[in-house]
Amino acid sequence: MEKIPMTPSGFAALEAELKQLKSVERPAIIKAIAEAREHGDLSENAEYHSAREKQSFIEGRIKELEGVLSLADVIDPAKLTGAIKFGARVTLVDEDTDEEKTWQIVGEHEANIEKGLLNIKSPIARALIGKDEGDSVEVKTPGGQKSYEILSIEYS
Repeated sequence: MEKIPMTPSGFAALEAELKQLKSVERPAIIKAIAEAREHGDLSENAEYHSAREKQSFIEGRIKELEGVLSLADVIDPAKLTGAIKFGARVTLVDEDTDEEKTWQIVGEHEANIEKGLLNIKSPIARALIGKDEGDSVEVKTPGGQKSYEILSIEYS
């Protein structure tokens, strides 16, 4: 199987979610199912069916997280330098609007555009990989063609 690139903080966040699901959520849903069973007829017991559905979701998420974490290739950006690669924090300026944006290129399981964490498989990240400060980048986005200039590259 293919390794999944991930930053140390992304790995820690997924580990914390897995621990929460296993030690808190799973026991709570087992208890909720047991209580719902005590209410009698299971065929018309909405609490029971809701709890079973939630249990199914929790178990699926646990399996997904265990799979992702077992394939994780944790890359520490602080040990990297040079042109843009995984883990880089890149400041760009939109050449049309002069709007500055800063993104860190991370693995797909830790990406969150609102927090400035850009999926390595996104069109912008793929266009940035291998570029240096001062380079101009053309990116085909769902909203149309965009031009960015790379202002800075930081690894921390």
